Amino acid sequence: MTVHPSLQPYIDAWTHSIEAISELVTPLVEGEWNRATACPGWSVRDVVSHVIGIECEMLGDPRPIHSLPRDLYHVTDELTRYMEVQVDVRRCHTGPEMTAELEYTIIRRSRQLRNEGRDPGTKVRGPLGGAEITLEHCLRLRAFDVWVHEQDLRRALRQPGNLDSPGALVARDLLLEGLPKVVAKDAGAPPNTAVVIDVHGPVEFMRTVRVDGEGRASVSGSPSLGPAVTLTLDWETYALLACGRVKPAAVADRIKTEGDQRLAEAILRNFSTTP
Repeated sequence: MTVHPSLQPYIDAWTHSIEAISELVTPLVEGEWNRATACPGWSVRDVVSHVIGIECEMLGDPRPIHSLPRDLYHVTDELTRYMEVQVDVRRCHTGPEMTAELEYTIIRRSRQLRNEGRDPGTKVRGPLGGAEITLEHCLRLRAFDVWVHEQDLRRALRQPGNLDSPGALVARDLLLEGLPKVVAKDAGAPPNTAVVIDVHGPVEFMRTVRVDGEGRASVSGSPSLGPAVTLTLDWETYALLACGRVKPAAVADRIKTEGDQRLAEAILRNFSTTP
Protein backbone atom coordinates (compact mmCIF):
# COMPACT_ATOMS: atom_id res chain seq x y z
CA MET A 1 0.00 0.00 0.00
CA THR A 2 1.40 3.40 -0.99
CA VAL A 3 -1.08 5.57 0.91
CA HIS A 4 0.30 7.20 4.05
CA PRO A 5 -1.56 6.11 7.23
CA SER A 6 -2.59 9.69 8.08
CA LEU A 7 -4.29 10.03 4.69
CA GLN A 8 -6.25 6.77 4.75
CA PRO A 9 -9.06 7.93 7.11
CA TYR A 10 -9.88 10.84 4.79
CA ILE A 11 -9.79 8.64 1.71
CA ASP A 12 -12.09 6.12 3.45
CA ALA A 13 -14.51 8.87 4.49
CA TRP A 14 -14.53 10.36 0.97
CA THR A 15 -15.15 6.91 -0.55
CA HIS A 16 -18.03 6.18 1.82
CA SER A 17 -19.78 9.48 1.09
CA ILE A 18 -19.28 9.65 -2.67
CA GLU A 19 -20.46 6.06 -3.10
CA ALA A 20 -23.51 6.94 -0.99
CA ILE A 21 -24.20 9.85 -3.36
CA SER A 22 -23.98 7.49 -6.32
CA GLU A 23 -26.45 5.09 -4.67
CA LEU A 24 -28.82 7.98 -3.92
CA VAL A 25 -28.98 9.43 -7.41
CA THR A 26 -28.73 6.34 -9.64
CA PRO A 27 -32.46 5.43 -9.35
CA LEU A 28 -33.76 9.02 -9.71
CA VAL A 29 -36.29 9.86 -12.39
CA GLU A 30 -35.71 13.00 -14.42
CA GLY A 31 -37.94 15.27 -12.36
CA GLU A 32 -36.16 14.39 -9.11
CA TRP A 33 -32.91 15.79 -10.47
CA ASN A 34 -34.54 19.23 -10.44
CA ARG A 35 -35.48 19.23 -6.74
CA ALA A 36 -34.16 22.26 -4.89
CA THR A 37 -31.48 21.84 -2.23
CA ALA A 38 -30.42 24.10 0.64
CA CYS A 39 -27.54 25.39 -1.51
CA PRO A 40 -28.77 28.69 -3.03
CA GLY A 41 -29.75 28.26 -6.66
CA TRP A 42 -28.69 24.63 -6.81
CA SER A 43 -30.84 21.60 -7.60
CA VAL A 44 -29.96 17.96 -6.97
CA ARG A 45 -28.39 17.93 -10.45
CA ASP A 46 -26.33 21.01 -9.59
CA VAL A 47 -24.96 19.56 -6.35
CA VAL A 48 -23.92 16.36 -8.13
CA SER A 49 -22.36 18.48 -10.90
CA HIS A 50 -20.37 20.38 -8.30
CA VAL A 51 -19.06 17.16 -6.77
CA ILE A 52 -18.13 15.75 -10.18
CA GLY A 53 -16.49 19.00 -11.26
CA ILE A 54 -14.26 19.37 -8.22
CA GLU A 55 -13.17 15.74 -8.37
CA CYS A 56 -12.33 16.18 -12.07
CA GLU A 57 -10.16 19.14 -11.13
CA MET A 58 -8.46 17.03 -8.47
CA LEU A 59 -7.71 14.56 -11.28
CA GLY A 60 -6.06 17.34 -13.26
CA ASP A 61 -8.71 17.63 -15.95
CA PRO A 62 -8.88 21.06 -17.62
CA ARG A 63 -11.66 23.34 -16.50
CA PRO A 64 -14.52 23.78 -18.98
CA ILE A 65 -14.43 26.83 -21.23
CA HIS A 66 -17.88 28.17 -20.47
CA SER A 67 -19.56 31.55 -20.15
CA LEU A 68 -22.07 31.89 -17.33
CA PRO A 69 -25.50 33.47 -17.84
CA ARG A 70 -25.82 36.94 -16.34
CA ASP A 71 -29.03 36.20 -14.41
CA LEU A 72 -27.71 33.73 -11.80
CA TYR A 73 -28.67 35.55 -8.60
CA HIS A 74 -26.66 33.22 -6.37
CA VAL A 75 -23.38 33.99 -8.16
CA THR A 76 -22.18 36.95 -6.12
CA ASP A 77 -18.37 36.83 -6.06
CA GLU A 78 -15.32 35.19 -7.60
CA LEU A 79 -15.61 32.04 -5.47
CA THR A 80 -19.24 31.37 -6.43
CA ARG A 81 -18.42 32.22 -10.06
CA TYR A 82 -15.55 29.73 -9.98
CA MET A 83 -17.79 26.97 -8.58
CA GLU A 84 -20.69 27.73 -10.89
CA VAL A 85 -18.82 26.99 -14.13
CA GLN A 86 -18.64 23.24 -13.41
CA VAL A 87 -22.32 23.32 -12.43
CA ASP A 88 -23.82 25.37 -15.23
CA VAL A 89 -22.00 23.46 -17.95
CA ARG A 90 -23.88 20.31 -16.87
CA ARG A 91 -27.37 21.80 -16.51
CA CYS A 92 -28.41 20.34 -19.87
CA HIS A 93 -27.27 16.83 -18.95
CA THR A 94 -29.85 14.09 -18.47
CA GLY A 95 -30.05 11.87 -15.41
CA PRO A 96 -28.34 8.92 -17.14
CA GLU A 97 -25.56 11.21 -18.36
CA MET A 98 -25.05 12.51 -14.83
CA THR A 99 -24.91 9.08 -13.21
CA ALA A 100 -22.56 7.75 -15.90
CA GLU A 101 -20.15 10.66 -15.44
CA LEU A 102 -20.33 10.38 -11.65
CA GLU A 103 -19.58 6.65 -11.76
CA TYR A 104 -16.67 7.16 -14.16
CA THR A 105 -15.27 9.99 -12.03
CA ILE A 106 -15.46 7.85 -8.87
CA ILE A 107 -13.57 5.03 -10.63
CA ARG A 108 -10.83 7.39 -11.87
CA ARG A 109 -10.47 9.25 -8.59
CA SER A 110 -10.48 6.06 -6.49
CA ARG A 111 -7.66 4.68 -8.63
CA GLN A 112 -5.70 7.89 -8.19
CA LEU A 113 -6.16 7.81 -4.41
CA ARG A 114 -5.22 4.12 -4.15
CA ASN A 115 -1.92 4.92 -5.84
CA GLU A 116 -1.21 8.07 -3.80
CA GLY A 117 2.40 7.85 -2.68
CA ARG A 118 3.19 11.45 -1.77
CA ASP A 119 3.98 12.68 1.71
CA PRO A 120 0.97 14.19 3.57
CA GLY A 121 2.83 17.50 3.81
CA THR A 122 3.27 17.84 0.03
CA LYS A 123 1.87 21.13 -1.21
CA VAL A 124 -0.93 20.73 -3.77
CA ARG A 125 -3.48 22.94 -5.49
CA GLY A 126 -6.52 23.64 -3.32
CA PRO A 127 -9.94 22.18 -4.31
CA LEU A 128 -11.34 25.59 -5.29
CA GLY A 129 -8.36 26.97 -7.13
CA GLY A 130 -6.98 28.91 -4.17
CA ALA A 131 -3.56 28.93 -2.58
CA GLU A 132 -1.61 25.70 -2.25
CA ILE A 133 -2.35 23.57 0.80
CA THR A 134 -0.96 20.30 2.11
CA LEU A 135 -2.12 17.06 0.54
CA GLU A 136 -3.50 15.93 3.92
CA HIS A 137 -5.58 19.09 4.32
CA CYS A 138 -6.81 18.82 0.73
CA LEU A 139 -8.06 15.26 1.25
CA ARG A 140 -9.61 16.27 4.55
CA LEU A 141 -11.50 19.09 2.83
CA ARG A 142 -12.73 16.74 0.09
CA ALA A 143 -14.01 14.22 2.67
CA PHE A 144 -15.79 17.05 4.48
CA ASP A 145 -17.27 18.64 1.37
CA VAL A 146 -18.58 15.39 -0.10
CA TRP A 147 -20.24 14.40 3.20
CA VAL A 148 -21.90 17.82 3.49
CA HIS A 149 -23.23 17.54 -0.06
CA GLU A 150 -24.38 13.98 0.58
CA GLN A 151 -26.50 15.42 3.40
CA ASP A 152 -27.77 18.20 1.10
CA LEU A 153 -28.96 15.54 -1.33
CA ARG A 154 -30.48 13.36 1.39
CA ARG A 155 -32.57 16.25 2.70
CA ALA A 156 -33.72 17.24 -0.79
CA LEU A 157 -34.64 13.64 -1.63
CA ARG A 158 -36.06 12.91 1.86
CA GLN A 159 -33.71 10.00 2.40
CA PRO A 160 -31.95 10.67 5.73
CA GLY A 161 -28.93 8.67 6.76
CA ASN A 162 -25.17 8.55 7.38
CA LEU A 163 -25.25 11.22 10.08
CA ASP A 164 -22.71 9.08 11.97
CA SER A 165 -20.60 7.97 8.99
CA PRO A 166 -16.80 8.42 8.71
CA GLY A 167 -17.45 11.65 6.82
CA ALA A 168 -19.57 12.95 9.69
CA LEU A 169 -16.64 12.53 12.08
CA VAL A 170 -14.34 14.40 9.70
CA ALA A 171 -16.96 17.14 9.51
CA ARG A 172 -17.26 17.31 13.30
CA ASP A 173 -13.54 17.84 13.79
CA LEU A 174 -13.22 20.39 11.00
CA LEU A 175 -16.25 22.40 12.11
CA LEU A 176 -15.05 22.47 15.71
CA GLU A 177 -11.89 24.25 14.55
CA GLY A 178 -14.04 27.20 13.50
CA LEU A 179 -15.60 27.70 16.94
CA PRO A 180 -12.89 29.94 18.47
CA LYS A 181 -13.33 32.54 15.71
CA VAL A 182 -17.12 32.32 15.97
CA VAL A 183 -17.15 32.89 19.73
CA ALA A 184 -14.30 35.36 20.27
CA LYS A 185 -14.11 37.38 17.07
CA ASP A 186 -17.48 37.16 15.33
CA ALA A 187 -19.76 37.03 18.40
CA GLY A 188 -17.46 39.24 20.51
CA ALA A 189 -17.38 37.12 23.67
CA PRO A 190 -15.52 39.12 26.34
CA PRO A 191 -12.16 38.02 27.75
CA ASN A 192 -12.12 35.36 30.49
CA THR A 193 -15.41 33.79 29.49
CA ALA A 194 -16.35 30.26 28.50
CA VAL A 195 -19.01 28.92 26.15
CA VAL A 196 -20.15 25.29 26.26
CA ILE A 197 -21.48 23.49 23.18
CA ASP A 198 -23.36 20.30 24.11
CA VAL A 199 -24.29 18.17 21.09
CA HIS A 200 -26.37 14.99 21.19
CA GLY A 201 -27.67 12.54 18.61
CA PRO A 202 -25.81 10.28 16.15
CA VAL A 203 -22.57 12.17 16.89
CA GLU A 204 -22.25 13.27 20.52
CA PHE A 205 -19.71 15.64 22.02
CA MET A 206 -19.31 18.46 24.51
CA ARG A 207 -16.75 21.19 23.95
CA THR A 208 -15.82 24.34 25.85
CA VAL A 209 -14.62 27.44 24.03
CA ARG A 210 -12.50 29.48 26.44
CA VAL A 211 -11.59 33.10 25.75
CA ASP A 212 -8.43 34.12 27.63
CA GLY A 213 -7.58 37.49 29.12
CA GLU A 214 -6.21 38.74 25.80
CA GLY A 215 -9.30 37.75 23.82
CA ARG A 216 -7.84 34.62 22.23
CA ALA A 217 -10.10 31.57 22.14
CA SER A 218 -9.43 27.84 22.14
CA VAL A 219 -11.52 24.68 22.21
CA SER A 220 -11.14 21.95 24.81
CA GLY A 221 -12.96 18.83 25.89
CA SER A 222 -12.90 19.75 29.58
CA PRO A 223 -16.11 21.10 31.11
CA SER A 224 -16.58 24.62 32.47
CA LEU A 225 -18.15 25.14 35.89
CA GLY A 226 -19.53 28.59 35.12
CA PRO A 227 -19.96 29.16 31.39
CA ALA A 228 -21.36 32.44 30.12
CA VAL A 229 -23.43 30.49 27.59
CA THR A 230 -24.43 26.86 27.13
CA LEU A 231 -25.89 25.78 23.79
CA THR A 232 -27.55 22.36 23.62
CA LEU A 233 -28.58 21.00 20.22
CA ASP A 234 -28.61 17.84 18.13
CA TRP A 235 -25.80 16.94 15.70
CA GLU A 236 -27.81 17.47 12.51
CA THR A 237 -28.84 20.97 13.64
CA TYR A 238 -25.24 21.75 14.60
CA ALA A 239 -24.04 20.71 11.13
CA LEU A 240 -26.83 22.63 9.38
CA LEU A 241 -25.95 25.82 11.24
CA ALA A 242 -22.17 25.45 10.95
CA CYS A 243 -22.43 24.74 7.22
CA GLY A 244 -24.73 27.69 6.65
CA ARG A 245 -27.68 25.60 5.51
CA VAL A 246 -30.26 27.19 7.85
CA LYS A 247 -30.72 30.37 9.86
CA PRO A 248 -30.98 30.02 13.66
CA ALA A 249 -34.60 31.17 13.64
CA ALA A 250 -35.58 28.25 11.42
CA VAL A 251 -34.34 25.70 13.99
CA ALA A 252 -34.93 27.64 17.20
CA ASP A 253 -37.11 24.85 18.59
CA ARG A 254 -34.14 22.46 18.32
CA ILE A 255 -31.73 24.64 20.30
CA LYS A 256 -31.65 25.18 24.06
CA THR A 257 -29.75 28.24 25.26
CA GLU A 258 -28.73 29.02 28.83
CA GLY A 259 -26.88 32.01 30.23
CA ASP A 260 -26.22 35.31 28.44
CA GLN A 261 -28.95 35.39 25.81
CA ARG A 262 -27.44 38.27 23.86
CA LEU A 263 -24.12 36.44 23.52
CA ALA A 264 -25.93 33.20 22.67
CA GLU A 265 -27.82 34.94 19.86
CA ALA A 266 -24.59 36.49 18.55
CA ILE A 267 -22.89 33.08 18.50
CA LEU A 268 -25.77 31.44 16.65
CA ARG A 269 -25.97 34.35 14.22
CA ASN A 270 -22.32 33.81 13.30
CA PHE A 271 -22.27 30.02 13.56
CA SER A 272 -21.64 29.31 9.87
CA THR A 273 -17.97 28.67 9.11
CA THR A 274 -18.13 27.39 5.53
CA PRO A 275 -18.17 29.38 2.26
